[in-house]
Amino acid sequence: MKVIVAGVDDTEIASAIEEEGHDVTTVDVGTGESLADAGIAEAETYVLTEMNQATSIAVAKDHNPDVRVVVYAEGSLPEFATRQADLVVDPRLLDPEAVAEELE
Repeated sequence: MKVIVAGVDDTEIASAIEEEGHDVTTVDVGTGESLADAGIAEAETYVLTEMNQATSIAVAKDHNPDVRVVVYAEGSLPEFATRQADLVVDPRLLDPEAVAEELE
């Protein structure tokens, strides 16, 4: 599965997803250009690690309406983005390995 991880990855979720055998591309900031370059159009899952980049969810969905959105970050997701996120997980509740296992 192709996965794009956007944002600062302090929890090392990208590594955990790679260890599960998935193709992972990381971007620092989820902009239209960075996501297109990372292959969002072909990605099955978009993982966001920073709530302050919530607008990137809409950008990802514009490029790929079928992409599954997983937010793996502390804090609250703004209401406008909650409708587009498929799963929101606080890293204090589940470790990156557990989340990576569930991406199948």
